[in-house]
Amino acid sequence: MKKAEIKITVELDEKNVPENILWESTDSENKDQVAAKSMMLALWDHNYKNAMRIDLWTKDMPVDEMKRFFYETLQTMGDSFLRATGEKNIVEDLRDYCAHFADKMGINTKG
Repeated sequence: MKKAEIKITVELDEKNVPENILWESTDSENKDQVAAKSMMLALWDHNYKNAMRIDLWTKDMPVDEMKRFFYETLQTMGDSFLRATGEKNIVEDLRDYCAHFADKMGINTKG
């Protein structure tokens, strides 16, 4: 069985606020750590039937980029949900909400 490891390193300041988020994967062609400003990790606990989540962002993450990050995360969650369930109608509703979210947040989704 093939295995891959994803490693996330979070560097904290004296108040435990993330200053840097770095990640790397043993399955990537790029063997260097890659910097990120924000991350969302969700794991499904099948024993308790709930999601375990880690949401982190660095203290210098710009608000406009956070808005874009949420927009893109919602969009890709729709892609994943469609692949996992085949539920086209509800994904169309989510896409409509994403367009509404982008409009309300002033996010340019063109180009």
